[in-house]
Amino acid sequence: MLQVRDLECRRGDTSLFSAVNFALGAGQLMHVKGSNGSGKTSLMRIVCGLFEPAAGVVTWRGEKIRELRDEFNRELTYIGHLNGIKDELTAVENLTIYARFAGLAADEPRLRDALHQMGLKGRADLPSKVLSQGQKRRVALARLLLGGTTLWVLDEPFTALDTRAIDLLQTVITQHLGSGGLVMFTTHQDVEISAGAHCHINLDTWAN
Repeated sequence: MLQVRDLECRRGDTSLFSAVNFALGAGQLMHVKGSNGSGKTSLMRIVCGLFEPAAGVVTWRGEKIRELRDEFNRELTYIGHLNGIKDELTAVENLTIYARFAGLAADEPRLRDALHQMGLKGRADLPSKVLSQGQKRRVALARLLLGGTTLWVLDEPFTALDTRAIDLLQTVITQHLGSGGLVMFTTHQDVEISAGAHCHINLDTWAN
């Protein structure tokens, strides 16, 4: 369903990696590994169509993502290092903006329920600037509970989470894989995800 062929990423005159090839199908989980500076985040952003590779192509359902554009974006949820939330808005307001941007028909009770499930009960109406880093991360991760997308690309999703939140996110990912979803993620933490066909790539292997 997702295929990467002969991908190369350059930073200035330096090639971070080249000739990267992999495919990810329904119910599969891919752990992207590599040393610091190996290009993990760059790979994730290339897969999402946010960064242009120096060479190679990314396809979704057999079509180049650059040609699919909005169609591909409707099936994608990307959560990067930054949470992508505005400090002056409340948690529920941030999630409302995301839902509208993503074209999801999510009413306020559904948004509040997603925040509640992510452990933010009683904090949905607080300005995001007063939330802890872990709570802000939970606001961003609540997007996963709104459904509607098949491919999840998660860059260090477990950062700043406590043990309870880590367990919850592992469960959410497991359920998504069980329903035929696809997940790519990076992490420096030890996590256990029981569902799906597990695979990994180590970008150090493709370093120049």
